[in-house]
Amino acid sequence: MKKGFWYKKTKMPTLIFDIETIGEDFDRFDKTSQEVLTRWIKRETNSESEYKKELDQLKDGLGFSPLTGEIVVIGALDYEKDKGVVYFQCPDKKIRETEEKNIKYKPATEKEMLEKFWRGAQEYDTFVSFYGGSFDLPFILIRSAIHKIRPTKNLLSHRYLNSQWQGAKHIDLLDQFTFYGSVRRRHSLHLHCRAFGIKSPKAQGISGENIKEYFQTKKYLEIARYNAGDLFATKKLYEYWRDYLMS
Repeated sequence: MKKGFWYKKTKMPTLIFDIETIGEDFDRFDKTSQEVLTRWIKRETNSESEYKKELDQLKDGLGFSPLTGEIVVIGALDYEKDKGVVYFQCPDKKIRETEEKNIKYKPATEKEMLEKFWRGAQEYDTFVSFYGGSFDLPFILIRSAIHKIRPTKNLLSHRYLNSQWQGAKHIDLLDQFTFYGSVRRRHSLHLHCRAFGIKSPKAQGISGENIKEYFQTKKYLEIARYNAGDLFATKKLYEYWRDYLMS
């Protein structure tokens, strides 16, 4: 396939990135915050059992918002070099920096990993994610602001690739494979991997739903390795998009 104008202009370093998040402990929220979060549940449920079910689901979903959750892993993979780094939290366990299969695993606090992410981002002009425009980047930006960290790149200037500017391109593969919402259903990275014959990170027996459980049981390195699997899967999916779908 002949590459379009954008491809010709952007033979630049490419960074693939991904995050893992967990929610705060609901029981540690102040009473006002608990009330704000549960107000709709009290209004829309008709029994104690329904209320408990919805409350459990709310607690499980706190990691989807940067206001009620935090980043426990940030992974970044240099596409051209096929090497990367995964920063991960391990608050109550000493784990040394290690390297496996071209990935360096480095313990860090949330603030440290955000600082390192933005510092490293300065070296790249093209950024690739899966669902990053709607989840990863907004989460990174809000958590960075909470820690008083200023972004070094504008990665959310515009959704559409041909409108992006200011020195950086962000390719959200979920947008690309659904043609910016033209496809009715938006499926997970796992199902895209299955369709294209790519090894899914879920083959390790862990998924995004397990992150909080793994974090609570101090399986920090396992979460980091899962994140690395996401990076390599996203890289392969990016190649399919670049070679066969990008006009």
